[in-house]
Amino acid sequence: MIMGSHVIVHSRDAEADRRFFAEVLGQPHVDAGGGWLIFKLPPAEVAVHPSDGPTGHELYFVCDDLDATMGELRAKGVEFTQDVSEERWGRLTRLRLPGGGEVGMYQPRHPLAIDL
Repeated sequence: MIMGSHVIVHSRDAEADRRFFAEVLGQPHVDAGGGWLIFKLPPAEVAVHPSDGPTGHELYFVCDDLDATMGELRAKGVEFTQDVSEERWGRLTRLRLPGGGEVGMYQPRHPLAIDL
C-alpha cells in the first residue's frame, strides 16, 4: 500500500537549499544521516499533464493567500522570478532557491484533492 510520496529537488547548492527549506520556509525535517535532511511537506496532491515534448517533474507550493505569503517570504529575503499571473485555475508565481533552481507557488481556484 502506498503510504506517501518522496519529492526530490535537484540543486547546484544542496546545502543552501536545505537551509532555505529549514530556516526560511520553516519546514520540519529529520536528518537521514550525515546532514542529509528530509523535509516534511504540507499535504500534497499530484496531477498528470500531457506533453508532446520532454517529460519532467515540477514542484509547486500551494497557499491560501498568495499576496500575504509572498510578503512574508520577501521579508525573509526570498526572490520571486515571475510576476503573479492570473490563470483560469489560480494565481501563480515562481520563487528562486539559493541553489539556483526555482519552484512554483500558487493560490488555487480549483477544488483541492488534499481536502479529500
